[in-house]
Parts: sequence; C-alpha cells; structure tokens
Amino acid sequence: MWMGQMVFPSLCYCLWRKGCKIMIKITIADDDALIRESLRIFFELDNRFQIVAIVDNGLKAYQLCQENDVDVALLDIRMPEMNGVEATGKIVADTATRVLLLTTFDEDEYIKQAFCNGASGYLLKNSLPEEIKNAVVAVHGGNVVMQDAIMEQFSGYNTVHQNEKKLEGLTRRETEVVQLIAEGLTNSEIASKLFITEGTVRNTVSNVLSKLELKHRTQIAIFYLK
Repeated sequence: MWMGQMVFPSLCYCLWRKGCKIMIKITIADDDALIRESLRIFFELDNRFQIVAIVDNGLKAYQLCQENDVDVALLDIRMPEMNGVEATGKIVADTATRVLLLTTFDEDEYIKQAFCNGASGYLLKNSLPEEIKNAVVAVHGGNVVMQDAIMEQFSGYNTVHQNEKKLEGLTRRETEVVQLIAEGLTNSEIASKLFITEGTVRNTVSNVLSKLELKHRTQIAIFYLK
C-alpha cells in the first residue's frame, strides 16, 4: 500500500524496475488550466510516460482515446461537454484505455457510478505527484487503485458487494480466477498460473460477471476484497 492509497498489486507493476522500459501513453482531461499544466509538467519530467494529449473536457478525451493508442486516461469528474464519469463509461466500452479519475470531489455517488462505469482508479487532486504517477503505473498494469478514505466509502454502498452467498455460488475454478483478478493478474498470467488457456479464463470471467451481476473486471476485484 502506498501513502494514502490502497493498491491491489500486480506482477505487471514491476516491468519498469526490471529493466523493461515500457512508456505509458497517457491523456489528461481537466477543465482547470492550472491543473492541466501542473500534471503536464511532472509527467513530462518522468521518462516512463508519454503524453498523447491534454484536453479540457470529457468528450475530447473520449474522442482522443478512440483515435489514438492511449494506455491510461486521467480524467477530472466535473467537466463541460461530458463529465468524467460519463466519459469513463464510453472510454471503457469502446477502447482498451484504462481510466484513473483525479478530482477534488469524493462524494459517494461519483465513486459508485465511476466504478460501475469501469474506472480502474480514483484519487484526489491533493495527492502527491509521486502518488499520482505510481497510480498510473499500477492502473496500466491492471490494478485497482484508490485512496484509503475512498475505499472506506464502499462499505454498504451496494448490496451486491456484500452478498457472500453469491461468492459461495461460484465454482472452484471461478473462485480461483476471482482471487487472481483481485491480486491484479491479467488473463494471460491467470492462464499460466492455473495451466489453462486464455480463452478458458475469458469464459470464466464472463460467467463470474453474470453470476455476481457485475459489469466490469474492476468490480470483481472490489467485490472480492470487500
């Protein structure tokens, strides 16, 4: 766990430190020019990141993710044209981009809807630059990232996340896959660990989503860890 954050670790997170220098392509969307400039400066000073574009609303962010190869989109919540929560849903549905929400607001409803829409993380703007950069790396690696204070707000926010009977209804294989998703493993890593094909993993994940009445892989991790 990093300062002020809960991170569900993945093997992918260590790629850079092991010498595999993969630049993470990011897009930043915020209607506050000062915030945009601040984010631009500290990401440009770190050679792990490549900024694809910086925009001022969610619609532009969505369009950019459709038209470009973007690994992680950092989105503000309250923006004109299309807010960050709505943009998250469209980006996750139509592209391979992962979304990290970065905002001054921590109301329950924003958090709930953002994760229902498939967000991979949620941080407050007062987070330290290194915390934000670490979160982007983690999200890129397939992890779920959120601050401790935000994680606490999930207690009781949705009965589906507290229904142990639904977990008990999973098969042994489905339970194994859920546990590994919660650890941050990708489908490829899960297949290797369980000695099954990636196709089998994908089918198992689909079955789990149906049984637990969830929409996104991120929700599986949160469901299990709660």
